[in-house]
Amino acid sequence: MKVKVVECVPNFSEGQSKEIIQEIAESICNTDGVDLLDTDCSLSTNRTVFTFVGSPDDVIEGALNAARTAYKHIDMIKHKGEHPRLGALDVCPFIPVQGVEMEECIYCARKFGEKLAAELNVPVFLYGFAAQYEHRKTVSQIRVGEYEGLKEKITKPEWKPDYGPAEFISRWGATICGARKFLIVYNINVLGTKEQAHRIALNIREQGRGADQPGCLRNCHGIGWWLDEASLAQVSLNLTDHDITPIHTVYEEVCKHAQDLRIPVTGSQIVGLVPLRAMLQTAEYYIKKENLFLLEEDQKIHLAVNRLGLNSLGHFNPKEKIIEYRLPDQRVGPLAKKTVQDFIRAVTARTPAPGGGSVAAAVAAMGSALGAMVGQMTYGKRQWEIYDGHMRKLIPVLHNTMKELITLIDADTTAFNDYMAAMKLPTNTPEEIAIRETAMEAGLKKAIEVPMSLARHVNKVWEAAKELASLSNIGTKSDLQVGVKCLETGLLGACWNVTINMEGVKDEIYKQKILEEVEHHRRVAETGCQEVLSILHDRQ
Repeated sequence: MKVKVVECVPNFSEGQSKEIIQEIAESICNTDGVDLLDTDCSLSTNRTVFTFVGSPDDVIEGALNAARTAYKHIDMIKHKGEHPRLGALDVCPFIPVQGVEMEECIYCARKFGEKLAAELNVPVFLYGFAAQYEHRKTVSQIRVGEYEGLKEKITKPEWKPDYGPAEFISRWGATICGARKFLIVYNINVLGTKEQAHRIALNIREQGRGADQPGCLRNCHGIGWWLDEASLAQVSLNLTDHDITPIHTVYEEVCKHAQDLRIPVTGSQIVGLVPLRAMLQTAEYYIKKENLFLLEEDQKIHLAVNRLGLNSLGHFNPKEKIIEYRLPDQRVGPLAKKTVQDFIRAVTARTPAPGGGSVAAAVAAMGSALGAMVGQMTYGKRQWEIYDGHMRKLIPVLHNTMKELITLIDADTTAFNDYMAAMKLPTNTPEEIAIRETAMEAGLKKAIEVPMSLARHVNKVWEAAKELASLSNIGTKSDLQVGVKCLETGLLGACWNVTINMEGVKDEIYKQKILEEVEHHRRVAETGCQEVLSILHDRQ
């Protein structure tokens, strides 16, 4: 089971005092169970965004500790800055990252808001998925009038805070906390005036200039401002759903509007952290746009950073700025992370797992990797460049299959362990026996599904492997021969695992269906492997 990870991104109205920023950071770092991942401060906006992660209860405590420190030092009466704000702790969102649903982040927001108001006696408004009123769904709705207008606004019945006093606390203002999807804070540099940057923001942000003049991009909020420390203007944007409006879409749209104004765009900046998926979306856009050929994740990230100009105001380090790279990597399990030697030693140990299923997945993954290698050893070489177009289609098939098969190395062992756990359930009463039998049947079906997945993945590559055998660099002939035999062996191993696990399944309809499918996969693999070997044998 994945560890529960919630992200908290409190925005404080202080970006100039290093001492205060450091003390807030230390209050977060000193909270048990949380990790501070990023601190992003700006002199011009006079604002600092902290990003930290932890379990639901731990991030609540981390946010409270940060707020307690801010309460001692930040005085909103004296605050001036380019960024809109309502209070000392202006916004405090909770975001699901791993192993949690939005409901748990709603719990975090409401519990934090309740505790903050009770302890510091300050007004708190809920927004996003935690909002209790339609007219308070977004930060921009709540922030209308900003800190300066809060004194009058907070006395109105429709703006009674969700927690805390309905009165103006001049030193603090008010706090907006909520639960939301991952928000990307994205600023694009333009060598123009603040007014020109704001014109662009009005053109593209969803709300536009008003109900009768909406902007062109959904889930996009923005303003223009001047950045003193860089002596340039920025179109500052919040992207609330990067699946609907990706980063590259925003960047390209700003470039288009900037060109209309005859002002240059000189790169961009991501404030805080960014999801890996958002960066890969950008990479895939430019790969398609420029007809590029990239396979590896790190190269795709490098391309995205380059095309967006993310190093323009400071070094963009993917290991520090991409949130998944700051968390334990759960994309592959502990077996797949072992060295080859340690994996083999784990197999030889006097334990039933890892066993034949994990080995079959590892062997098949190596077979697919060898096929991808053969394609790579053909692609880009002058002698074989006539086939570059073919290789650009064939290599990804084998490369992506390899990645899928790697995940099955651990999946097989996990499924076996789940079945063994079901076998150990108590059998003292008829009810317990029934529960145990149901759990064992479910465990067997799960253990069968993993090798079935292996077989399905392997049997997607034979057409690509046959074409590769016909066109590839002849010097890699033996590598492809080894590769396809590995694929066939891995698939046969999967078939044998399905067959032996099927002996305990009582669902006869399911059993018949799966056995017929696995026999089909066996025939396809044996035929496919032989056809590849025959093609290679006939080549000189």
